[in-house]
Amino acid sequence: MEETISLQELFTTLKKRLGLIIILTALAIIIAGVVSYNFLTPIYQTNTQILVNQEKSEAAALLNQNIQTDLQLINTYSVIIKSPAILDQVSDQLALDLSADQLTNKITVSNAENSQVVNISVQDPDPAIAVDIANTTAAVFQEEIQELMKVDNVSILSFAVVKENQAAVSPNPMLNMAVAAVVGLMLGVGIAFLLEYLDTSMKNEQDIEDVLDMPLLGVISPINEDAKPLSTKNKSRRKAG
Repeated sequence: MEETISLQELFTTLKKRLGLIIILTALAIIIAGVVSYNFLTPIYQTNTQILVNQEKSEAAALLNQNIQTDLQLINTYSVIIKSPAILDQVSDQLALDLSADQLTNKITVSNAENSQVVNISVQDPDPAIAVDIANTTAAVFQEEIQELMKVDNVSILSFAVVKENQAAVSPNPMLNMAVAAVVGLMLGVGIAFLLEYLDTSMKNEQDIEDVLDMPLLGVISPINEDAKPLSTKNKSRRKAG
């Protein structure tokens, strides 16, 4: 016999284990909140922008050609910015005692499509250090690119600054707690159905009919243990009467 579960049975199971589901969901939210606010280190982000641009030319055709050349060079520049040739000098100038690989993990280089502006983003637990890394990286790159590629087409468009009451980019406690609520809810529902599946005891007449696949013919009423049997003397009186 193929066993099927109706929506009514699903809702009955959820209602039966509602307390467990609520407790697990609340517990997951509390744990996520405590970890986010007390154990995860806040990370701050700052940005520096550099402009890749050739010298101005009166000829429009030559100007367009220079722009296309700059756009093609940006991918190369993005790699050079995160290379040891640049980052080792950044670490030395700031006395960070960090290797180029460690600095690379803090730096993200990007640019919008067909844009000559390159954005250098730096993330660090200390916002002041993040600003120093971003600005020093841009300055070192602007200086070193002249020696590395024999070009002078890089200028710093904007410097990173330390902002008052700057918000951390991570962690996001509210997002973490929202995700934990969903996970806790799913876990609670899953455990509720698992407990229901593992519970093979028969609690009522319907359970017996479902297991045996037979109609119920009768029910034995429970015996009241407090009721005392009639004594022999009372029985004799009743017979005599």
